[in-house]
Order: sequence, then structure tokens, then C-alpha cells
Amino acid sequence: MWGANDRIRVGAIGTGGRCEYHLGVLNQLGGNEIVAVCDVYAPHRDRARAEHAPQAQEYTDYRKLLEDKSIDAVVVATPDHWHVPITVDAVAAGKDVYVEKPVTHTISEGETLLKAVQASDRVVQTGTQQRSWPHFIEGKSLIDAGALGQITFIETHWYQNHLAGHSEVPSIETDKLDWKLFLGSAPDQPFDPRRFSDWRFYWDFGGGALTDLFTHWVDVAHWYMNCDTPSTAFAQGSRYVIPERDCPDTLSASYLYPGNFEVAYNGSLIGYLEGGGLTFRGTKGMLKIDRSSYAFYTEGKSYTEDMRLLKPAQEARTAGDGGRYHMANFLDCVRSRRTPNAPVPAGIAAARPGHLGNVSLREGRLVRFPS
Repeated sequence: MWGANDRIRVGAIGTGGRCEYHLGVLNQLGGNEIVAVCDVYAPHRDRARAEHAPQAQEYTDYRKLLEDKSIDAVVVATPDHWHVPITVDAVAAGKDVYVEKPVTHTISEGETLLKAVQASDRVVQTGTQQRSWPHFIEGKSLIDAGALGQITFIETHWYQNHLAGHSEVPSIETDKLDWKLFLGSAPDQPFDPRRFSDWRFYWDFGGGALTDLFTHWVDVAHWYMNCDTPSTAFAQGSRYVIPERDCPDTLSASYLYPGNFEVAYNGSLIGYLEGGGLTFRGTKGMLKIDRSSYAFYTEGKSYTEDMRLLKPAQEARTAGDGGRYHMANFLDCVRSRRTPNAPVPAGIAAARPGHLGNVSLREGRLVRFPS
């Protein structure tokens, strides 16, 4: 059992920008000690240690880090294709795990991950932080109370601007990078600075916007609707302005769920306006929610084309970042051994629609699940 004053000893695997954020949060929360940092690229390791954990041991190969029996938990923020192998090895080594989303890189990996975690007694939190964010929790209570009536359509969107600097080739110190280790299970290929720095948008390592962005929103839809597996998926899009990537910069996707509702995603990477969020449309009202707030509107009495909405019947905001709440929940569960807010089954389910959408996108067809 953990004592009130026991510090959780944490190792970080994949210490790029997202992991550095997590390390900053860990230091703010306290009650833990970052004792190891691991990355295939030495400058990432060096910066993470210098800025967040000066006394930490550095590793290139995560397997060496996992051999340290004094480490209680690891934070995994590697490229997607490494999430399952590292998490499986980590729980086998007796470590609790915080692993970024999407937890899987393919649909088939879900079974492998689930079996490994269920066979262990480890706490595994997946990185869909909305499940720990107070106003998202409050939004679910509205739906559970029936305030929206029957929900048939959930619109999700995410707009980001990836244009700045995309034409510049990243500068990488190749003598300080273990490219073969970075590749892992990916096909052997010559070093490419874009694929290393922008891996989320290359099929060998990530899955583009549907797994990087949509995973967050569809997880909220699953959570709110108590239904987590689409029956069909269809997606289309293209590389209109960033052709050097594998994945589209502009796309739309649609999913039908057996609970008699549809989830749609629209996104582009050419501008920031409107950001990201979800709209739940029901027979009694509408809930608009994003990472800053939610607003619930009761259904209007007559049709109008006026884009201005009336004052919300209920609204709320949350100060701060959901990642802090989510990491705090993970640390609490490491101590208590309770199930975290975003357990592995939810993480696998949240990744699945993105994978199905990418199959549809790449093969140009409607995908049925199970096929």
C-alpha cells in the first residue's frame, strides 16, 4: 500500500513536446519524482532532463528503462506505432502506465493491448483527458438527465493551421538519432526529417487528423452516449495544401452507430478559426461543448435562419487544462489502485473509428464493422 508521503517514481518514454508538457504537469502536481527520461533522439532527452528532471537517468532504449525495478510508473508519449509494444512491455515489467492517444496504431492491436493489461494488475490511463475535465463531466450529466431528449446527430470538428513552416525541412542532428529504433515495426526506410518530426501525418507512424484529433471528440461521444462501436464508417479528403504528407489536410467522415445516432467529423489544417468542438443535437435541445466551456440550448419554438443563438439555458466554463486533471486522476489511481477515468477499453474504442475512417479514406469505400 502507498503511504501518504510516498513519492511515485516516474519514467518518461518519448520525450518530445507532448511528453514535456506531461513532465511539467507532474512537477506541478507533486507527490512524484521523474527519475528517468528515454528517447531515440538525444536532444529530446537532454532538454527534458534539463528543464524538468535534472537528476533523471537518460536512456535511448525504453527496454533498459523498464529494467529499473525502482520505477513505479511510465508516461508514454511516443509516435503511435510504439504505444502498444511499449505499454505491453511496461505492464509486464510491473509498471503503471499513462499512454497517449490513440492507444493503438491499427484495429488489430486492440486485442493485444487489452489482453496484456487485463492479465496484469497495472493501472493504465489513456490520454483522452476530456474524461477528467469538470465541464465535460457536467455536460454528460445533462445528457444522462435527458435534457436533450433523443440525440440523433453529433457534429464534431477541428480546425488547425499547419501552413506556417510546413515548406521548411526540419533540421535534425542525425548523429544523435537512433533512426532504426525510431522505426521499430515500421517498414525499413531511409531517414526523412519530415517523417521524424511530423510523424503524425505519415501512415507508418500515425494516422493523421482522424487519430490525432477526432479520437478526442469521438471518445466524448462514446462516453456520453454509452455506445462505443460504429457499425459503418465513410471518409473522404485530400492533400490540397500540404502534399508532402501521407495524410489529408482536409477531410470529412461520417459514422453510424447502432444506438440510432450519427457522428460526423469535419476538419482542415489551413486555418484556426472556430478551433475544435462538438455539438450534440437532440429532440429537446442542443449541447455545444469544447475545451473551454459548454452551452446548452433548449429547442426553439419556430424555424429561423438567424445564426445568432439565444441565451443558453445552462452554461459552464472550466479554468485550466484538462491534462492536469487527467494526470492527477492517474496518480490518484496509482495510489488507490482504482480504475482510472480513461481505462484501456475506452482508449481502444476511441481509436477504432479513426482507424476505420482511414481504411475508408485510403480504399475509397464504405467500411462496415465488424466486416
